[in-house]
Amino acid sequence: MTRIDFYILSDDFAAATSHVLTACKLCDKATAGGKRVYAYVPDAATAEALDTALWSFRQGGFIAHERQGTSPEEPLPAVLIGASEPPASYDGVMINLGLDVPDFFSRFERVLEIVDADPSARTKSRERYKFYRDRGYELATHNL
Repeated sequence: MTRIDFYILSDDFAAATSHVLTACKLCDKATAGGKRVYAYVPDAATAEALDTALWSFRQGGFIAHERQGTSPEEPLPAVLIGASEPPASYDGVMINLGLDVPDFFSRFERVLEIVDADPSARTKSRERYKFYRDRGYELATHNL
């Protein structure tokens, strides 16, 4: 069964792009562990910000990634950024940067939810938490 982790950003940590940088760090950790990551990002501006950040967030390196819609060739990138269901080879980790639960979330081993300090985003994350809890998924929270 899918494990769901909520990463709650504190008010002090909540800069305009903190959710993107947190996603980069989570991508880095997951790919270092040999997992492919699907970053579900239905908002085009956030997808662009994540794409840019993955090139430069780490000093001296980047995380191999592509945007969905291109035809990834072998070797497949460690991270795929998209707004619809990913190819079957991406089923390890999904980072949800959307406000809703994607229909295909349960095919992943882990789903990582980043909770911004913005009140409306917090409200939507509470709805997602309740959705997962009511269906019996294993939940964990991490305060950053």
